[in-house]
Amino acid sequence: MWPGDLSRRRAEPLELLAIDGLPEEAVPAFEAALQTVCATVAYVRDEATDTWRIEGVREAGAKADELAGALALAALVTGIAPPALQAGPIEAEGWLARTVESFAEFGIGRFVIRPTHVENPWTPGRVVLRLDAGLAFGSGEHASTQGCLMALDAVAHRRPLRVLDLGTGSAILALAAAKLLKRPVLATDIEPWSVRIAGENARLNGYGGLIRAALADGWRHHLLRGRQFDLVFANILARPLCAMARPLALHLAPGGTAILAGLLGTQARMVLAAHRRQGLVLDRRLDVGPWTTLVLRRR
Repeated sequence: MWPGDLSRRRAEPLELLAIDGLPEEAVPAFEAALQTVCATVAYVRDEATDTWRIEGVREAGAKADELAGALALAALVTGIAPPALQAGPIEAEGWLARTVESFAEFGIGRFVIRPTHVENPWTPGRVVLRLDAGLAFGSGEHASTQGCLMALDAVAHRRPLRVLDLGTGSAILALAAAKLLKRPVLATDIEPWSVRIAGENARLNGYGGLIRAALADGWRHHLLRGRQFDLVFANILARPLCAMARPLALHLAPGGTAILAGLLGTQARMVLAAHRRQGLVLDRRLDVGPWTTLVLRRR
């Protein structure tokens, strides 16, 4: 569900939630906190202060206790003082218009992230990923996503056959793999609205037949049971990556590649050590600002 649906289908007034002045490393945790109560979340970088603003829309007052707990946990995990939460009434269309205005086309290697509100010319030699600003939380602007796309570009020559995007969000990585490799991709997420949006973005790009979006809690799903993959994306957070190192190794085919992201450079050693204990080896490390992407292989 996204803001247009909220305004058409429900009588409750809508409320804009916003947090200003976040450091980049805190964005994923507070984005996840807002996603506990908001159908759609967007974030914008303030160039002048090099900080981030996160916005989300919910039905006014919905799940107040749940949001308070999620924000407190995000502050604890990131080690920053709880930021001020702004809240006020808003029309869904006005929020969406601002989101569209702030979401511009940009390139990452051979990939082009192109929102649907801009022209879509033929772009030879580039892999174009079309995203709707009203649907996308996970639009490719975050350094973790950029690191994953750069890593995919570097390992695409291995031509993996079986691809998994674990914690897919907007399905941007699943889309990139499907378009670049012309292979089917299984895209899973723990949040129902992420699964819906992943499916919408797959169809928007004409790849609904290659991308299967499914609701799954980590590796615990019948679609993953007994299966091995040649390429796995896991763009989540450092501690969940460490906790899931063993099932990742078990589901990675011999010679397979895992692209891990959502971790700071200071956390890379911890994440790498957890996976080395499971027999995986470091293939390469990519740093984008304070964020790190690890490319691992199973011998």
